[in-house]
Amino acid sequence: MKTHQPIEFPKDHSSHESIIEWWYFNGQLKGEDGKDYSFMDCLFKADLKKVGISFFKKLPIPKSLKSASYVYFAHSVVSDIETQKNYKDVQYVSLPSRDSFSRPQAYINYVNPIITKGYVNCEISQTSQNDFHIKTEYLDLQLTCKKNPLLEGGDGYISVCGRESYYYSLTDLEAVGQICIDGKWINVNGKVWMDHQWADVSYTKDKWTWFSIQLDDGTDMMLVEYADAKNKEYLADIIYKSGEQEHLKSFELTPSKETWKSATTKAEYPMGWSFKIPEKEINLEVKSIMSDQEMIFGDINYWEGPLKVSGTIKDRKVNGIGFMELVGYPSKYNYLTLFKKQLSKTFWKSKN
Repeated sequence: MKTHQPIEFPKDHSSHESIIEWWYFNGQLKGEDGKDYSFMDCLFKADLKKVGISFFKKLPIPKSLKSASYVYFAHSVVSDIETQKNYKDVQYVSLPSRDSFSRPQAYINYVNPIITKGYVNCEISQTSQNDFHIKTEYLDLQLTCKKNPLLEGGDGYISVCGRESYYYSLTDLEAVGQICIDGKWINVNGKVWMDHQWADVSYTKDKWTWFSIQLDDGTDMMLVEYADAKNKEYLADIIYKSGEQEHLKSFELTPSKETWKSATTKAEYPMGWSFKIPEKEINLEVKSIMSDQEMIFGDINYWEGPLKVSGTIKDRKVNGIGFMELVGYPSKYNYLTLFKKQLSKTFWKSKN
């Protein structure tokens, strides 16, 4: 591993001079209407010249922005578990405010450029030592951190298949606020997970299977299987209710037979998994509670959605919730044709 600096808070909640960086949130929420919901929201920051995402060259980005060092883009999805309906929002370019990143703690205020009917400001901010605020067009949540950050790898600096990055998680965020379903705002509360990761690596078509797990006994876990063309590596990071952390480099991961196939990309995603960490006597089963959670960003497609979790730790039964991200699963589609349709749909939707 390269020499790296220790992570410091609150400074490292903000941005870094890196090729790629993201602020990611997921959660499962209970509405005052008694229904279950989930969401994912992520803001990306990328070095336009070094990140290596080819379709950026084809985006209708103004010349003034193309001369900038960084491009920002945002992905989010809010899901209604009961109706199996979701509300996806893939933004190819987001515009941060002039005063974003100007405070000692995290502060990002941004808009998405389709504003023919006016704009909605979005926000990721740290409002006090343990409190955060996230806001998009479809959600507005206040978050309170109940545990210290989980520093992946032990110190927040990891390497998988030779790709090194800074990485920490806030695994136990208590959420209260509102989400928007079919134009109606619903009061909600629940539990949220946050990842912040940044690295000096460019985009490659690697494959990873990632999980965030929040168990009812207060144990939270990040698990990832990462594979490039030649190698496959594993990371498992655990934070217990007491705050104690453990960091492992192996676990056993097995997909279930149940899959979901995308009609758009033809990618097929496993909808359930079992994994074991024998040395910790951890045996868990995870199962998706939504199906069509595929997100499409140019020539990149991935699946992102909520899970139910059950199993045992040292023969003690546990249950919980989680989220799953599946990236790099084989697909086949004409992304330029699809991209043009998406832009047209977004434009006309904003006009009407």
